[in-house]
Parts: sequence; C-alpha cells; structure tokens
Amino acid sequence: MSQAIEQPRIVKIRENVLKKNDILARELRKRFQEQQVYVVNIVSSPGSGKTTLLTEVLARLSQKFNVAALVGDLATENDAHRLEQSGAKVKQITTGTVCHLEAQMIEDSIKNWDLNQLDFLFIENVGNLVCPSSYDLGENLRVVLFSTTEGEDKPEKYPTIVNSADIAILTKIDLLEAVDFNKESFYQSIYQSRPNMKVFEVSAKKDIGINQWMDFLIEEKMKAFKKMEV
Repeated sequence: MSQAIEQPRIVKIRENVLKKNDILARELRKRFQEQQVYVVNIVSSPGSGKTTLLTEVLARLSQKFNVAALVGDLATENDAHRLEQSGAKVKQITTGTVCHLEAQMIEDSIKNWDLNQLDFLFIENVGNLVCPSSYDLGENLRVVLFSTTEGEDKPEKYPTIVNSADIAILTKIDLLEAVDFNKESFYQSIYQSRPNMKVFEVSAKKDIGINQWMDFLIEEKMKAFKKMEV
C-alpha cells in the first residue's frame, strides 16, 4: 500500500511561490527604504473608484513631490491612460489571468526607473479583494478601498484583506444617502476584523477627504524615513 500523501502538491507549490515572493518583497522594501521612496499599495474590488481617487492624489502630490504609479489590470491599459492625465510617471502591468500583482512584476516594472528621483510610488493592484492579500510588494502602506455603492457588509465578507491592510478608505461618500448606505454597520463590519482601524472617508468627485488622506501620507513618509536618520 502506498504511503499517505503528507501535503497536497498544489499547497506545496503555493507555499514555494509565496516564499519566493516574500524574499523578493524584502529586497524591494530595502531598496525603497534606501532611496527613501514611500510606497503605497492600493487594493479594492473593481468599481470602487480607486483610479479616480489616485488620479486626483497624483495630480495634487506632484505639485510638491516626485510621484509615480504602477497599475495592474488583467487586460487593457485604460487605467494607466487615465492616471497619466495627472502628469505623473505611470506604467501599466497587464497580468493576463493572474488576479494580483507580485513582487517580481514590481521589480521588472521599475527596472529602468531612477528611484532616487521618486518620493512616492503608488501601486494600484488588480481589482480583487482576495488574491492581493497574500502578496507582499515591499510597500510601506497597504490601503484597502471600499465604496458606499458596494454595500456596508463588504469588509465582513473579506476579513483577510482587512486584516492585511494598514488603513481603509471609504470612497464615494457623497453617494451615502442616495444608495442608503449604513455607515454604522460598515464601521462595525471593519472593526470586527480590525478594532480601531483608521478609516478615511473620501469623494474624488466632490473633493471630500482627499487632502486629509494626503496629509496622512506625507506625515507617514516623514516618520518612515526619519527613523533612518536617527
């Protein structure tokens, strides 16, 4: 009789992929730290408004800082073209059937970039609330976006992405009443996974909350690299 299989092959392969990704992510993080590039990884489901929000943030931050963005999508370069309207340096990563970005994709995309010339690098991940939670990209900050149009129970349905994120942003806050969004239930849903998680409420269309989030990013960047100078 053959011996029992101790570990399914597909699980072993996944472990190896994640281990390789983690090693490369650590190397990327070290490079970003050395060049003092603050990296923000943005994850959300499709239609949450992350491209609209990021376009606005890139346009405003670029008035004082050198900013760039990598944008992941299964197909098309539509989001990259929209982000380019901000005037920032933008590169599209087309993943085909892969539902997330990996550290190797980031490494390949910034190969010819002079990181010394950057202050902020934003990574707009593939629209998905499951796959990106497992892949470290060497970022300083992972941000998960939810929108009022998706319903208040989305964080409860995807606790892993909430647990792997540093902060959350509730977008399209101007549509709160129009879509009958229950904000109290939303916050309860968030705090079930992450008590006291910091949440920003924004609307790119109505210019609500964007400056507050940008001030937070600038402050976090200063904190991150001040530690290196001590």
